[in-house]
Amino acid sequence: MLCAEDVTFGTSGLDRAGAVRNDATRLAAMLEAPRARVVPLWRGKPLIAGADRDRLGWLEPAHTVLGLASEGLVFLGLDDGAPRFAADVSGWEPPDLDAAALAAFHDPTEQHHPALPSDHRFGELRGVMTRLGRRDAECAATARALLGWHRSHRFCSACGARSDIAEAGWRRSCPACGTHHFPRSDPVVIMLVTRRDRVLLGRSPGWPEGMHSLLAGFVEPGETLEAAVRREVAEETGVSVGRVSYLASQPWPFPASLMIGCAAEAETDTITCDPAELEAALWVTRERMVGVLAGAEPGLRAPRPGSIARFLIAQWLADRMA
Repeated sequence: MLCAEDVTFGTSGLDRAGAVRNDATRLAAMLEAPRARVVPLWRGKPLIAGADRDRLGWLEPAHTVLGLASEGLVFLGLDDGAPRFAADVSGWEPPDLDAAALAAFHDPTEQHHPALPSDHRFGELRGVMTRLGRRDAECAATARALLGWHRSHRFCSACGARSDIAEAGWRRSCPACGTHHFPRSDPVVIMLVTRRDRVLLGRSPGWPEGMHSLLAGFVEPGETLEAAVRREVAEETGVSVGRVSYLASQPWPFPASLMIGCAAEAETDTITCDPAELEAALWVTRERMVGVLAGAEPGLRAPRPGSIARFLIAQWLADRMA
């Protein structure tokens, strides 16, 4: 797919400068650089700025809010030579939190720290990801995934001792047994399953009313991508798949997946849903899918904008699969 990297969170050309991560002297100098900036995240929500919520709220390293960082700063890379970092400030307790909204499928609430301008608020990345520029989107996805990994991997899986952040946030080291731990991305196949002029959509329990998407599932140990595609489609819908090919990928930091988009040619039509996996599944014609994306199909909602599912469907409708 020629436009594969146009997907949301696709690469923007950020220089990740991996060679710098072990150079404490150079990192310290970068923090003192005039153009150095840090984006704070609160409970996975990046700081978003502007009336239209269309850019990250980059702060100077000495900003008061960054004093709340739990384990120091994480180095993201160089933006046209300017150092970029991220910080987890989840220890801050905003007043009047709506616990139910925070736990919702899509959290619409925003949190404002009193030390920040009024248009700087912590917001759910899913809600603003399509508004961000490519560089901000890549930085936000990287920061969310990396800081989320640190929150869930504070203890050594080898001996149970508390581990320490290392390599500017790209490693954790155990002071007790010396084991090194590195961030992981979980591979997930997501399938554009087609048969003639129809695409296969499914609906998981708990999704917003009417929402359907492409089938997806985690790749199991010892499994190829092609085998994972065929297994997941068969398990969830009973549909048999033949030819499988790669289309595009998308980092999906909710919490740490790499979505691997594949085209899959169905060999059978009959759908038998696994109720443990899907609430419903159906074949949708190309003509009807155009109406779904336009919001003209009552009771049938498309995947959210910004998702690779939405991206792949749009490319299929536009005949841009090759």
